Amino acid sequence: VQLQASGGGLVQAGGSLRVSCSVSGIIFGFSINDMAWYRQAPGKQRELVASITKGGTTTLIDSVKGRFTISRDNTKKSVFLQMNNLKPDDTAVYLCNAEVVNIATTWRQKYWGEGTQVTVSQ
Repeated sequence: VQLQASGGGLVQAGGSLRVSCSVSGIIFGFSINDMAWYRQAPGKQRELVASITKGGTTTLIDSVKGRFTISRDNTKKSVFLQMNNLKPDDTAVYLCNAEVVNIATTWRQKYWGEGTQVTVSQ
């Protein structure tokens, strides 16, 4: 299973970016449950930014509510994070995460993408 993130970049404060993550390598009998975006800024711990269930229920941390939106396309095995009104504090590497499950057993495992850099300037 591989996760490939894209869409990061450099933007001025108040601007917008959309990061995407696609999952490949899912074979028959396996499915993707929850998907999520984390971020890690230099010198800081990795933090969960937003998550979305297979059915579309979303959660976001307070600092991004009203600015970020997480969505997914189950047919394309992809998750997206639309980021509006970006602030310098949002600068970080954004990493996607997906939980893969076996639909016939209790087996499950979380996978990580390599991340994409988001830099917000003053």
